[in-house]
Amino acid sequence: MARIDHFNDPNAPKANSIVPSVTIAARNEAGAVLLIHKTDNDLWALPGGGVDVGESVAAAAVRETKEETGLDVEVTGLVGIYTNPAHVIAYDDGEVRQQFSICFTAKITGGDLRTSSESKEVAFVSPERLDELNIHPSMRLRIDRALSDETEPYIG
Repeated sequence: MARIDHFNDPNAPKANSIVPSVTIAARNEAGAVLLIHKTDNDLWALPGGGVDVGESVAAAAVRETKEETGLDVEVTGLVGIYTNPAHVIAYDDGEVRQQFSICFTAKITGGDLRTSSESKEVAFVSPERLDELNIHPSMRLRIDRALSDETEPYIG
């Protein structure tokens, strides 16, 4: 399903739903961060997705990472909670979601890197190369926070 992200856009459609979602910030031994090139909006992002009924947010983060990247991860911490009402995602079926995303840190425990129906590319990207990629500003906030020395999670 195609989507359009609206960020601080006064002409954005009004949200009609809110769905808890998760992302994972995992790094390899060289310090590069795991990113996917999404098929639905052509942007680079941390792996993640919606939380299913009956599932914890940590389990959703592990499942979504496996589905989108082929890698197994273990949640190790909290980067932050991102709930900006000025960030809405409009889907082609008429749903317009207000952002509600919990970002975790994780360590990679196994698996084999691969793409999926949601990720046309999967790569470890060094922090120095992030500016070369098309990354939504809200996602970039999560990535930058995960790569920072901040010890307190972002709440906002």
